[in-house]
Amino acid sequence: MVSIALRVERGWPEEARGGLGPALTPAVSQERAPCLLPRLLLQLLLLLRISAGTSQSAPPEPCELDEEDIHCACNFVDPQPDWSSAFQCTAAVDVKIRAGGRSLEPFLSRVDPEADPRQYVDMIRALRVRRLTLGAARVPAPLLFGVLRALAYSRLKELTLEDIEVTGAPPPPPLGASGLGISTLRLRNVSWEAGGAWLAQLQQWLKPSLLKVLSIAQAPSLAFVCEQVLSFPALTSLDLSDNPGLGERGLVGALCPHKFPALQDLALRNAGIETLATAGVQPRTLDLSHNSLRATINAGDPKCVWPSALNSLNLSFAGLEQVPQGLPAKLNVLDLSCNRLTRAPRLDELPTVGNLSLKGNPFLLSNVAPACARSHLAVGMSGTLAVLQGVRSFA
Repeated sequence: MVSIALRVERGWPEEARGGLGPALTPAVSQERAPCLLPRLLLQLLLLLRISAGTSQSAPPEPCELDEEDIHCACNFVDPQPDWSSAFQCTAAVDVKIRAGGRSLEPFLSRVDPEADPRQYVDMIRALRVRRLTLGAARVPAPLLFGVLRALAYSRLKELTLEDIEVTGAPPPPPLGASGLGISTLRLRNVSWEAGGAWLAQLQQWLKPSLLKVLSIAQAPSLAFVCEQVLSFPALTSLDLSDNPGLGERGLVGALCPHKFPALQDLALRNAGIETLATAGVQPRTLDLSHNSLRATINAGDPKCVWPSALNSLNLSFAGLEQVPQGLPAKLNVLDLSCNRLTRAPRLDELPTVGNLSLKGNPFLLSNVAPACARSHLAVGMSGTLAVLQGVRSFA
C-alpha cells in the first residue's frame, strides 16, 4: 500500500495534491499504512476531475521516448524549456533533438567545452545512441566541437546536423584526441562562420578514414579550400543535392581533386547542373534528376564527358527533349522518365541498357502526368526505375 501511494504522489502536480502530499512521504511508517487508503481514494477522485477537464493538466514534456527505447525525439519550443527532459534520451538508439531555433550561447557559461571528456569515458561509452540528429539552433563553434570531442568516445555511427548556424571559430583540436569515428554525416541548411574552410576544420574532429556517406544539402557555400581538405579514402557515397546555386563551376570547386578516390555514388539532384562537369571523379551511379540539362555536349570539352565507369544514370525530371549524346557503353540502368521526349529513342541513341524508364514522356499514349507531378523530395533514387521489356524494339 505504501509503495502505490508513493508512485501516485510523485507523478502529481502541486495543485492536484491539495495538501495531502506531506502524509505520503518515504518517512511514512508501516503502522500508518492503513490510514493511506482514504487519502489514496481522494487522490484518485482528483485525478478523474483533472482527466475530465475541470483542472488544467501539466504541459507535455518536450522529449518522448518510445516503449522499445529505440527512438527519442525532443523539440524544445517552449520559451523556458526543460532541458533536463533530454536525459531520458540516453537510453535510446536513434535520438533527434531540436532546440526551437534558439541560441545556445548561454550554455558556454555552464559547461567547459574544452574539458577533457576522458574522465567520463565509461559513461559516454554506455550510451546506446547510434544515430543522432541535432537541429534548429544557433551554436557557438566551441560548444559544437566540444560535443563532437565527447562523442568520439561513444558508439555513434550516424550524425545529422540540420537548420544550424555555427558561430565563431572552432578551438584547435586537442593533441592526441581521438576523432569521431562515424560512417555517415548529413548536413542540411548548416551555415559556418568559417566560410569555405569549414569542411577542413570539421575533418580535424572526425576520422575521415571511416566516413563512407557524406550528404551536404542547402549549403550557403560549397567552395572548399581544397588544399586544406584531407582525403576521404573510404567515402563511397557523396550527395550534394538540393543546392540549386551550385552549378558546374561550383561543382568543380566542391569535388576537390584526389579527395574522393573510392567514390561510387554521386547525387546531384536539383543542383543547377546543365552539363556533365564531374571534375575527374568516376562514379558508378550518377543522379542528375531535377536539373535543366542540355542534351548536346561539346565533344572537345573534357568536362562534358560522361564518366566511363558509369553503370546507373538518373536523368528524370531534367526537361530533356532528346536522348543525351555520348552515353557510356557500359550503362545498364537509365532513367529518362518525366522528360519532354516526343518520340521513342532510336537504337543508335541508346547503349546496351538493361533497365530503362521512359514513363511520363509526351510520346507515350498512357496518361502518366500524375506520376510526374511529384515533388523532387518524393522522388526516389534510380532503384525505383521501372523496367521496360523489349527496349531493342524501339525504332
